[in-house]
Amino acid sequence: MFSHVDAQKRPAMVNVGEKPATRRTAHAVAVVALPPALAALLKDGDIATKKGPIFHTAVLAGVMGAKQTPALIPLCHPLALDDCQVEIVPDASRAELAIHCRVAAHGKTGVEMEALTGATVAALTVYDMAKRS
Repeated sequence: MFSHVDAQKRPAMVNVGEKPATRRTAHAVAVVALPPALAALLKDGDIATKKGPIFHTAVLAGVMGAKQTPALIPLCHPLALDDCQVEIVPDASRAELAIHCRVAAHGKTGVEMEALTGATVAALTVYDMAKRS
């Protein structure tokens, strides 16, 4: 039986009420390939565009995305995150960015969806800000 389906085969949130609260951590990585013209703009640990500094904005967007995960993913439990760190690591030799999102919470369910959402929203923000550069 699927964990998000009840006995009548209807969507249902998993009941975590009986589980003990423990420290939960997750680390997700999104990789963004940069076109050569955009990779050439990488200076001093960021890419400046007409819309502003990409990395600073993407980091904020990633944290905000992680915190909004239950509003975006059906049946996801709302969690009070203890920590969410987004780091963007450029690799100029490969014309790529690795976006790391690390999330921690003390709760009854994991934080992997929050880490994945944070990395994804940060990557989407990079794309949005860079598409017209």
